[in-house]
Amino acid sequence: MLEAKGIEKNYGELAILKGIDLSVAASEIISIVGSSGAGKTTLLQILGTLDHPNHGQLRIEGQDPFSLNEKALAHFRNQRLGFVFQFHQLLPEFTALENIALPALIGGSNQTDAFKKAQALLDRFGLASRAQHKPDALSGGEQQRIAVARALINQPALVFADEPSGNLDTENANALHNLFLALREEMKQSFVIVTHNTNFAQMADRCLTMKDGQFV
Repeated sequence: MLEAKGIEKNYGELAILKGIDLSVAASEIISIVGSSGAGKTTLLQILGTLDHPNHGQLRIEGQDPFSLNEKALAHFRNQRLGFVFQFHQLLPEFTALENIALPALIGGSNQTDAFKKAQALLDRFGLASRAQHKPDALSGGEQQRIAVARALINQPALVFADEPSGNLDTENANALHNLFLALREEMKQSFVIVTHNTNFAQMADRCLTMKDGQFV
């Protein structure tokens, strides 16, 4: 599903990633833990094609995404990858339904189809009654489930999550963790999740620890 070899990232003289090797199988959940500054988020951004490495190779479903031009890479990212962030990143002027539908609309789906898919995800996540609510009218747990639904609407092969439960209370964090496990079984996606939550990390198929830009 994903194969990364020798991934290095420098900012000037500062080495952030020092030759990372990582493989992710289909329908696998991998958690990445480590102290702040270990390079976890930088690695996630490169694996998700949001940033480029200085050295190394990345293949996703056999494709080298960094060989694509900017437009083709954006399309690849839209169609094959999903993203969940700690602070949700929902657009405040849009409803829950519109926020979820946005990646499908960007990907070329017509509005009817995009909203139908978004509504089905709202139903799946128990948020059907919140479809027309904007983010400021939703709880933190509801906002994060909306963010997960948005990440899934184009049925990506891989979902990357950066501290997805870091802003949630214990109850909502546990609910989100169980949701990821259920989605893996239902939709067969692979997940790469950066987290400081020890319990969540141990629920993954593999838990990898980063220190000073390397796995240890």
